[in-house]
Amino acid sequence: MIQHVFERASAARGIAEVMVATDDERIARAVEAFGGTASMTSGAHRSGTERVAEVGRDLEVDVVVNLQGDEPMMDPGCIEAVVEPFRSDPNLMISTLKCPAEAEEISDPNVVKVVTDRKGNALYFSRSSIPHLRRQRPGKVGQAAVFKHVGIYAYRKAFLEILPDLPDCWLEAVEDLEQLRFLDNGYRIQVVPYEYRGVAVDTPEDLVRINELAVQGKLP
Repeated sequence: MIQHVFERASAARGIAEVMVATDDERIARAVEAFGGTASMTSGAHRSGTERVAEVGRDLEVDVVVNLQGDEPMMDPGCIEAVVEPFRSDPNLMISTLKCPAEAEEISDPNVVKVVTDRKGNALYFSRSSIPHLRRQRPGKVGQAAVFKHVGIYAYRKAFLEILPDLPDCWLEAVEDLEQLRFLDNGYRIQVVPYEYRGVAVDTPEDLVRINELAVQGKLP
């Protein structure tokens, strides 16, 4: 799976380099076996972003993309889309993606939901269903009003340099969502709409589903 994600990321336009940041020597060996680049990191990081920050501080780049290795259906266009806002907004530090949630995903705590303001900036992320659809409005019916967060981020390198010093956030602890620490500390997150129908591997059942798609030749 890690090789598939690596190759998908390498197909994105405008990407200078793709590497795997890991604290597991087994993963590093697997990456090197298929000709990829792996960077060993500390095992003390609390999140994937902190791991990326350790690697990113030594890179001569302006923007770093964090693509998780458990997203085998992430297409190269996702990477291009999450980087695009940085081209026109020099003050932007963080961007990510969203797409409409399927009906069965709305109440699934493994699927993170996001609500944004009218400019596309994140107001909140949650494992609960947000917004709560107490009243229906024309044009905003059912799951069309609920968006799920697509697990990919792009960061300005300058943000990654200060990330380790950001104060902890109790919302991050109770929701188990690192991006809430960014919001709690006053950092704006641009959320880009993107039509994405992938399967992240968050549970053993997800892994079974991905393996079945791979056997059937249906992975992108």
